[in-house]
Amino acid sequence: MTQAATTASLHILVVMDPIERVNYKKDTTLAMMWAAQDRGHTLSYCQIHDLWLDKGQLMVDAQAVSVARNPDNFYELAAQKTEAITSFDVVLMRKDPPFDMRFIYATYLLDHAKAAGVLVVNDPSAIRDCNEKLFATWFSEHMSPTIVTSRQAHIRKFIQEHQDVIVKPLDGMGGTGIFRLQADNHNIGATLEMLTELETLPIMAQRYLPEIKEGDKRVLIVDGDVVEYCLARIPSDGETRGNLAAGGRGVAMPINDAERKVAEVVAPIVKEKGLMFVGLDLIGGRITEINVTSPTCVREIDAQCGTDIATQLIQAIESRF
Repeated sequence: MTQAATTASLHILVVMDPIERVNYKKDTTLAMMWAAQDRGHTLSYCQIHDLWLDKGQLMVDAQAVSVARNPDNFYELAAQKTEAITSFDVVLMRKDPPFDMRFIYATYLLDHAKAAGVLVVNDPSAIRDCNEKLFATWFSEHMSPTIVTSRQAHIRKFIQEHQDVIVKPLDGMGGTGIFRLQADNHNIGATLEMLTELETLPIMAQRYLPEIKEGDKRVLIVDGDVVEYCLARIPSDGETRGNLAAGGRGVAMPINDAERKVAEVVAPIVKEKGLMFVGLDLIGGRITEINVTSPTCVREIDAQCGTDIATQLIQAIESRF
C-alpha cells in the first residue's frame, strides 16, 4: 500500500463512464481511485448526466464509492444523493471520448466547479480548447507534415506529394476512423467522402511514419513532469494502427533522448493550461496527438516498469492544498 498522504483528506469526485464497464486489468481511472484511497482520500462517483445547475450553482447526483484490488468485486457504491459541487475538493474528469456535445456541455458545467474554487483535473476550459488532434498542430515543427481540411482537392494533392498518408477524424479515440491512403489507392474518393461527410467536416491528414512499426509511443506528463517510461503500442500484423483498442501490443520502455526533448517542449505549456495529466503520442519522435480528455496506459507502464504514476498524480493534486 502506498504511503498515506501528509495533507488533510480530500473529497474527490470522479466523473467517468459507467463504473461497471471498467476493464479491471487496464483501467487508468481505477488506478487513480486506488491511489487516492490508499492516501486517505474519500471518493465519490458520477457520470456526466449527473451534473446539473440550480440557480447557477453546480449540483451533482453522486454516489460515495470505495474501490478494491479484487477483480471480482472492485467497487462498492452507496446510495445516490444530491450534493453541491462545493462539498468536493477535487473533480477528476475522466469521461472517455467521443468529444461530442454531451462532453462539451459537461465541461461548461464543470466551469462552475472551477469558479467555485474546486480543483478540476483536467481544467474543463483547457479540455475544450485543446482538441487532441488540433492542439498538436501548435507544435507543428515536431510533427510529420500535416494538413487539416474538409476539401478533397487539398487532401488529394497532399497524398500525391507524400505518396503515403494517414487520414483521421478530429474527434475519435482508440484508432477509430483512421485510414492509410497511398497514391495508387482506388478508394481515396470514397474514404474522403465518408470521413469529411461530403466535404462538410474537416479531418487531419499526415504523412505516414514508417516508424510506427517500432510503436506509437504514449508518453505521460504529470503536472508538467515527463514520466521516464512510455508505452510503445506496436501494431499487430497487417494493421496500420498501434492503438491497444485496435489490437496493438503494449511494450513499456524508457523514453529516449529525442522523445524526452519533444515532451519537455510540450510539458510546461500543458501545465500552464491546467492540464495536469496528459498523454503525448509520438511516432519516430514526432507528435501525432496530445491526449487531454482521459489519457490511459498507466496500468501497462506500472506493471512492466514498477512505476506508480497514479500516485504521482494524486501527490501533485495534494500539492495544490
